[in-house]
Amino acid sequence: MGLANRHNERDLVIPKYREQLLKAIEKDLLHDSNVLAVFYGGSLGNKNTDLYSDIDLRIVVKEEVFEEYRLNKKQRAKNWGEVLFFEDFPWSTYSIAHYDTFIKVDTFYYKVRDVQPSVWLQNIKIVRDTIGLMKDVLEKSMKLSYKPNDQEVEIWRTKFFAYVHEAYRRVMRKEIYYALHCLDNIRFSMVTAWYMDAGFQPNTFGDWAKVEGDRSKLLDWQLKLLEQWHSSRDPNEIMNVIKNVIPEFLRVHKSLCGKLDIEENPELVEEIFNMVL
Repeated sequence: MGLANRHNERDLVIPKYREQLLKAIEKDLLHDSNVLAVFYGGSLGNKNTDLYSDIDLRIVVKEEVFEEYRLNKKQRAKNWGEVLFFEDFPWSTYSIAHYDTFIKVDTFYYKVRDVQPSVWLQNIKIVRDTIGLMKDVLEKSMKLSYKPNDQEVEIWRTKFFAYVHEAYRRVMRKEIYYALHCLDNIRFSMVTAWYMDAGFQPNTFGDWAKVEGDRSKLLDWQLKLLEQWHSSRDPNEIMNVIKNVIPEFLRVHKSLCGKLDIEENPELVEEIFNMVL
């Protein structure tokens, strides 16, 4: 069920304004001799934009002007439209500009040596490539595939254990928002495990982008479980939801351990959970 609100008409024309922003960006950057490459990631790179897709802009500049361009990142973004506010840190290499058309542009600045083949660069749209850098990186990226390693799985499962224990502590202290935060991390940990088990590069931890909705990689039964793992502020419900997550944790944990030949150690896992559940 969608949300009915007074912004529906505005939202319907967001794609038109996004195209206008793209034209302004490219008009500004494509004739700049210090800009070696321009490409888009995210939904634009994947060719699956919707009404609310932002612009993930990546700019590769000559090393001698990198710091100048980084310091000028906000002013540059103002060339492309009317900025309402910025969301970033002065010392970072990126800038997130929110425009009056309800579109945001995430701009990252890179030096040539910063751009390396990666599974994250398999779906990009290249609009400028003066030295053939991005063509080469894209070709090499397409040959890569994701497979979880022992360290990733070990970090994943021990953090899961920690979130379960911490949720109990916070419930007992009546720090309910903290407990709910732990529960959210438990849910996201399960998404991470599902991605690893399926051979998908997991999102940065806590990034729920494209986990749900029409562009989700999850199966219907996984999405259904996520829905069922919802909780109110009631302490008993929080702990019951965590109990309900455990069977699926055990299943996917067994699968990952089997694929990577990692010791499953079910007795230790049971002992860890029995301390709080």
